[in-house]
Amino acid sequence: MRKKTGKPKPSALEKAVELLAAREQSKRRLSDKLRLRGYEEEEIDAALARLEERRYLDDEAACARAFQRMYEDGAMSLRQIGQKLLQRGFPAALVRASAPEDEGRDGHERQAAARALRGRFRSPAPRAKMKQFLYRRGFSCEVCDAATDAFLADHPEFMMKETDYEE
Repeated sequence: MRKKTGKPKPSALEKAVELLAAREQSKRRLSDKLRLRGYEEEEIDAALARLEERRYLDDEAACARAFQRMYEDGAMSLRQIGQKLLQRGFPAALVRASAPEDEGRDGHERQAAARALRGRFRSPAPRAKMKQFLYRRGFSCEVCDAATDAFLADHPEFMMKETDYEE
């Protein structure tokens, strides 16, 4: 059982600011966290409205920044990035709007798949296992094939004969 210290509970606005200072949040995620801490809906709504008014809480900008950061830095597929952002509470429409629409998407997907393979496989493995690894991370079949072929062409020492592999 937790001992009470006699300190008054901070307002929903104060708690929201504290949570935002630690990490950028979506409006839904912040609302859920405040609700879990026992704040009333009216107080939560007022706090979130105040934060949006002051531009401390902006789902559109936060979603775009998070998407761009994962797109440039990670070894994730566009599908996987989208799922992560949905889990963080961003609306699906914002996630879709944040995705790049340029022709370089396919090239980026192949590079991201290659980075994922380099990070995961450091010893010989069957081609099928590499493709499955990529497919589970949201890459298309075409990208899985191309990335696996390119990876094995660059690193022939990682190629394993399918007959050597038993499940």
